[in-house]
Amino acid sequence: MQPGTHFAFGTHDTHGFVASFTSSMPAHLAHWYLEREQFEPVPGEPGLYRLSEPERDGPRRTRQAVHDLRRHGYMVQADMRLDPAVSAGPPGPVLPNGLQERRRRLAQAAAGRTTQRTTPPTTSAAAARPIPPKPAYAPTVHLTASGGERSR
Repeated sequence: MQPGTHFAFGTHDTHGFVASFTSSMPAHLAHWYLEREQFEPVPGEPGLYRLSEPERDGPRRTRQAVHDLRRHGYMVQADMRLDPAVSAGPPGPVLPNGLQERRRRLAQAAAGRTTQRTTPPTTSAAAARPIPPKPAYAPTVHLTASGGERSR
């Protein structure tokens, strides 16, 4: 192991993906970090931690733990297949998202003629009030003259 290394990651025949810490790392701090990265202590093996549920994407989760600890400034040694700087995970399947097909259909629809009516509807809007009929008589207004003064 290189001098100054804080953590080491690898594989174990019995325990699967394992991690350990060196004497340059305080035990309580190493325990705290490894538990946050989903590693649990191995009973009977002091200082050895195994990945919980390794069948659930174990290599990727171990590479992520190595990456996270390095990002926090710790020196981490890892097996070649578990080192994110050396090995990348297998490429995931590329699924078409249909964006190009959707854009093509929209462009065709925009370029084509519309199927909507070109004349406006003849009915009135539902929110408009009906106009009352004009009265047959003219209202009469009686004005009274007051003594030459105008009221204000």
